[in-house]
Amino acid sequence: MRTSSKPATVPVSLAEIARIAGVGRAAVSNWRRRHDSFPSRIGGTDVSPLFSLSEVEQWLRDNGKLTDAGGRDLLWPRFEALGSRDDSGLAIAEAARRMRAPRTRTTATELPEAAKELVGEAARLGRSEGQRETFEFLLQRWLDTHVRQLSTTPPPLASLMARIALDTRLDGGGDGLTVFDPACGTGHLSAAAAQEYTGAGLELLGCERDPALAALASARLGFVTEGREVRTEITTADALREDPFAGLRADIALCNPPFNERDWGYEELATDQRWAHGLPPRTEPELAWVQHLLAHLRPGGTAVVLLPPAVASRKAGRRIRGSLLRTGLLRAVVALPPGCAQPHSVSLQMWVLRAAPDGSVQAPPAQDALLVDATRFSRPGAREPGPDWEALSSYVLSAVAELDKPAGTLPQGAVRVSLLDLLDDEVDVTPGRWTTAGAGTSGVELAASWDELSGALAELTGLTQLLAKLHLGDAEPRTTTTVGDLVKAGALTLATGQQPSETGLSSGAAVPLLTVPDLMMDGAPSSSVATGTAHTVAEDGDVVVAGVVRAFHAWVHEGGPLALGPQLYVLRVDPVKLDAHFLAGCLRAPANGRQAGTHASSSSRIDIRRLQVLQLPLEEQAAYAETFRRLTAFQELLRQAGTLGQGLVGDVSDRLAAGALTGS
Repeated sequence: MRTSSKPATVPVSLAEIARIAGVGRAAVSNWRRRHDSFPSRIGGTDVSPLFSLSEVEQWLRDNGKLTDAGGRDLLWPRFEALGSRDDSGLAIAEAARRMRAPRTRTTATELPEAAKELVGEAARLGRSEGQRETFEFLLQRWLDTHVRQLSTTPPPLASLMARIALDTRLDGGGDGLTVFDPACGTGHLSAAAAQEYTGAGLELLGCERDPALAALASARLGFVTEGREVRTEITTADALREDPFAGLRADIALCNPPFNERDWGYEELATDQRWAHGLPPRTEPELAWVQHLLAHLRPGGTAVVLLPPAVASRKAGRRIRGSLLRTGLLRAVVALPPGCAQPHSVSLQMWVLRAAPDGSVQAPPAQDALLVDATRFSRPGAREPGPDWEALSSYVLSAVAELDKPAGTLPQGAVRVSLLDLLDDEVDVTPGRWTTAGAGTSGVELAASWDELSGALAELTGLTQLLAKLHLGDAEPRTTTTVGDLVKAGALTLATGQQPSETGLSSGAAVPLLTVPDLMMDGAPSSSVATGTAHTVAEDGDVVVAGVVRAFHAWVHEGGPLALGPQLYVLRVDPVKLDAHFLAGCLRAPANGRQAGTHASSSSRIDIRRLQVLQLPLEEQAAYAETFRRLTAFQELLRQAGTLGQGLVGDVSDRLAAGALTGS
């Protein structure tokens, strides 16, 4: 796609150029070194330079390196260059409207002229390269760029919430479904409901106080429901203060409300009729959203709402929790593993509420509530933290399927708790408090864990025997060199990690970001960076070094691109001169770190350029590299065996304490 009148100051990184050209970042670096005509840097740093988009596009065209796939990537930096989050978001939404109605003209008069021009170009690109695909691309890049200002519901979680609501509503077999989301954001939950419900007569009603988010939600739902007779209405308003859907009664309500907002309208809404279970305290805005959802449910309708765990136990909300339980409206609480949604470090909860079949504020007397602890369905050690969505969804749906079957068999980790027990002085509905000891691990799972530990110990024994046979005599000291000298000799390149800007952070499908605090925890990245922002990236086969005393380590990175935070370094070797595993093994020797560090405190930095490396011909490095690999595998097996053993000790102890021992 050839664009016109592009601002010369729109910056692009090496990673963005690689995406535009459909090549790897290394290829772009190679072009920059080999071609004197490659555009000069206009900003950034030596490690993460920035270039002019217009100059890059022209150079790619002149050198025959611009593929047809680069259209969307060429367009996105210009949206980002608008500067305003609202302008770029509204422009993307308007472009989506123009894609679906090509004969109409832009009506968003509040947009600046540069944004209006982009609207037309994006609409034309969408009609040639795929309307929905182009919109989803631009939307995802926008969400990635502004992730710190927004909170979205990941698609797997949105689908799970929609499925629960559909499965638990009463008298839900007929045609027609009204879905309500009073804090819809960009429409993830409504879109999931539309995908899960295949019947006729679908209505998607939502409210969002942010005009840009509301416009994007409306655009998203337009694509999701294309080809179906669906009524969609997204209103821009503060749902609690100025309810635009007063009187609405929906079949299901889905909501991921804003958390911990103290200014939610406590004073002006003190006498609101929605508070049938008590005025929510100023510090309990989430309970205001819960009652707002209940007020908009038809008889027998179901609401599923995502809440922080503190709502289940805070003292200020116990009176309202007690009323929800006594009236039979709060039917289930599901504790999710960390990483399901923002904030990713917290184990969020889903509350399942159901309105009384007769339309009153009190459902038929309930004897218990279903509490489900699904926090164990995480992926420890995975590169991108988060749950095992397939296993989590299957488990939660199987547990909730037993909601109205008092005699049904619940899966391990789910329990029915009588209201007599729940309605104590605390009214704590946290699932982890009520699941019985040992319920989280079945006998079959214990047997599998013992087998896994036995396998790890067998491998550990084999490696122990191999490593014990190493001949480590008092050989003559070998000549060493430093990382700094190797850089000067061209045997490797050194790049320093950096802290991304606020707008560069992302929680979407972007590049994982590894930081020193992550290494101090479990070694898995806890966040990510948008693919279009400047950052230092380790590729498969690069050596990564943590240059701080408290977390000193060096290893060969395996897998996809990995962005590095401050005090982390990437070394890219010339394979003709250096073996990456040999280099990493030499660098991570504890004595090496002690020599290169100041050790004034645990946060002292290590001078990476001073780290020592043996001077050996490439053919001799191979034997050292293989031994270093075995030593790394030995260390990993030790860690794995320790983790498995500790888990088994805890699981077996729980089951013993519950009286599960049936013989010696």
